[in-house]
Amino acid sequence: MATEVSRGDSQAFAVVGRARRRNRAQRWWRFVQEWPVLPVMMLMVLLILALLAGTPWWGNVTGFNPELPSLSDRNAAINSDADLKTYERAVARAEKNGDPIPARPHFWLGADQFGRDILTRIMKGAQISLIILSIAASVGMVFGTFYGLAAGYFGGLLDEILMRALDVYFSIPFILLALVAVIVFGQSISVMLVLLALLAWPPFVRNVRAEVLSLKERDYVAAARATGASDIWIMWKHIVPNVINTVIVIATLRVGQLILAEAILSFLGAGVPPPTPTWGAMVAEGRDYLASAWWISFFPGVMIFLLVMSLNFIGDWFRDKFDPRLRNSV
Repeated sequence: MATEVSRGDSQAFAVVGRARRRNRAQRWWRFVQEWPVLPVMMLMVLLILALLAGTPWWGNVTGFNPELPSLSDRNAAINSDADLKTYERAVARAEKNGDPIPARPHFWLGADQFGRDILTRIMKGAQISLIILSIAASVGMVFGTFYGLAAGYFGGLLDEILMRALDVYFSIPFILLALVAVIVFGQSISVMLVLLALLAWPPFVRNVRAEVLSLKERDYVAAARATGASDIWIMWKHIVPNVINTVIVIATLRVGQLILAEAILSFLGAGVPPPTPTWGAMVAEGRDYLASAWWISFFPGVMIFLLVMSLNFIGDWFRDKFDPRLRNSV
């Protein structure tokens, strides 16, 4: 009898344990669904890599300068405890055959066709890309928001002129515009900033204008007008706070598109001039060596994929949280 009771107790404990584990797993899954944990972690890793690039600690870890163009300069940075003779023979064979410089164990992600460390260049490329994208996205967000705010609030002839100007701008092929700008002004970070800012602002205009057209008819806006408030005061106090959620969502999603645009321009040779590394340029540099040295293009491509995917997930999360229609439907 005692044996049966103890056996029943053990079975009951096992059932309770499974139920608790299942509840913990369900709570964790709900937490992951409610908060963008994994995308934020990916962004934090990329941000840390970007912050470390250019610091003395970064140079001590990787041991390589991402912009050293020659094999002799790069060899000077190789640790002396490596099997340098064996590596030099492999380098000589690669140079004789016209193949990419082979990776050493010290190269955690391999080396490119000039013997430059891929990890080092990815870290430096993250820094360059984030700086360019932050400035371009901020400029495009501010300009596009005020453009849409003016068109939607004042309406009439001003709205017609501004929106027709936007239609004309949309009719210009961006890639063609970028290539012409590079031919005229040359490759530089400044040209890249201007091009990405020109690409960033249009989506803000249409969405902000649509929100403003609805908001300016609200009762509290009419009451503010009745009290003699100026248009600038009404826009700043009543309109802008109600469109800021839309602006944040668009900005988050737009940054992912700007990353792809920067990668495409760099791939086409219209990006930041070499030897400064960017992820798009690294993918382009490795396309001729995909069969023999796939890692040159693979790892920068993976970083582009992870960053864009993370930003899209975070943008969707912001949209679900800030859009009252989606929030009330859940």
